[in-house]
Amino acid sequence: MAVGQGEFAVVPGPSDLIRIVPLHVPEQLGLLPTGAAAPHLSYRGGPLLTAVEVFPVLWGAEWQQPPLNGTATQLETFFDYILTSALIDQLAEYNVPGQAIGRGKRVGSALVSAPAPKHSVTDSAVQHMLQHQIGTNAAFPRPSANRLYFVYLPPGVSVVHGGSRSCQAFCGYHSDVRGQLFYAVMPYPGCAGCVGGLAPLDALTSTSSHELCEAITDAVPGQGWYDDVHGQIGDICAWQTKRVGPYTVQLEWSNQQVRCI
Repeated sequence: MAVGQGEFAVVPGPSDLIRIVPLHVPEQLGLLPTGAAAPHLSYRGGPLLTAVEVFPVLWGAEWQQPPLNGTATQLETFFDYILTSALIDQLAEYNVPGQAIGRGKRVGSALVSAPAPKHSVTDSAVQHMLQHQIGTNAAFPRPSANRLYFVYLPPGVSVVHGGSRSCQAFCGYHSDVRGQLFYAVMPYPGCAGCVGGLAPLDALTSTSSHELCEAITDAVPGQGWYDDVHGQIGDICAWQTKRVGPYTVQLEWSNQQVRCI
């Protein structure tokens, strides 16, 4: 694929470092692998999103129509609230010299109706869509050291990454392009394994918070705060939730407290 003006060349990273929101499996909640040591994240020297700037991208014309237009507004409100909440404050234990994690903000949002996602999209297609919009659409902010694009797919559209498909193997993920463009991909929860017994909006805010906290603390997967056995801050606590204000979010691992908080 040719690289157009304003786009980044796509250089695939090591797929085994891309972390996902796993499917909800009730009997496995809170369980660690047999014989595994207690989780402990260690810092690998990579970038942190110290003042994250979230830009939601609603991909598909369906997000303009009821009831998804209401969900889109609720997601914007969720980020406006959660990025200045105690959930972000608790990540300060992962500060490193020169990189202190503080509160963030939402920096707009955009609807992308064309090209429309059909049935399934690949991670490469997500990257291409983002790169094209950044290069041609004035509504899209340029990538920066703190910018995080959250791509939301409409119901009925799955994403394929690394040979695995959402709702069959995972419920969302975050990644990067050459350490310059940070993004998360959030399929609409359309299966029991990605709803997790929650209302659809609560499932979306829970999985979004999982990827948000992981992207902040490990922006280039495996190069920030990481555990070689257990993964990232959210993987250890997958599908364990709490309420922060009016929103359902996921618990995140605390090295200091040696538990999910």
